[in-house]
Amino acid sequence: MTTIRQRARSEEDKARRRAALLEAAYALAARTGVRDLTLADVTRAAGLDPSGLRRYFTSREELLLDLAQSGGVAWAERLCADVGDGRPRTLEELAHAITTTLAADPVLCDLLTHIALSLEGGVSMERARRYKTEAFKAYDAMCQALADASDEIGIEEAQTVLAATMSLAGNFWQLSHPAPTLAALYEEVPRWGHAALSFEPRLEHLLTAILRGLTAPARTTDTGMRTGGEARGR
Repeated sequence: MTTIRQRARSEEDKARRRAALLEAAYALAARTGVRDLTLADVTRAAGLDPSGLRRYFTSREELLLDLAQSGGVAWAERLCADVGDGRPRTLEELAHAITTTLAADPVLCDLLTHIALSLEGGVSMERARRYKTEAFKAYDAMCQALADASDEIGIEEAQTVLAATMSLAGNFWQLSHPAPTLAALYEEVPRWGHAALSFEPRLEHLLTAILRGLTAPARTTDTGMRTGGEARGR
């Protein structure tokens, strides 16, 4: 990792230093987890004086939100490339593609919990607006790619399964990567360790179930209510 001790003068130098800070933050988060990441750790890893960090990020939340933004855009690119070759995908293949392209970035998986919990609300409105703008561009691209890759789902179903993905993945990632105290406790009492489930298989299984439910033929109950999948439009 590049050490950056001298004060940045040009805009190019500032951009390079900012990128080095993000690189250091990502490497640390991948190794120790987001919850334990501190700005002091980041500046130390990047070889920057702690006081200099504020020239690039106003807070820990802003730095992590940058990682979440770039991670979300990259996830969208991976998913769109995976399902965008024109070959129709089955529901099982869609669930697999969503899971594997998300799991390719463990830091993004970890950040999913923190985005809504603290990151979006811990930055300025303008910074939150920029994040939301890029996040929804990525989200819309993924929805369209999923709908285009399937004869069974449309945009509405794609929106539902992606919303479920982000909610379930954020929770499952934390459960499958317990803090050291919990990991030791699960070793002592294995029965309690059922919560520390395997991330990818469980997520893919549930996404497949959700997609099947969304596309199940509608049926009428004894009360006349319709259940199951409704008409789907693109």
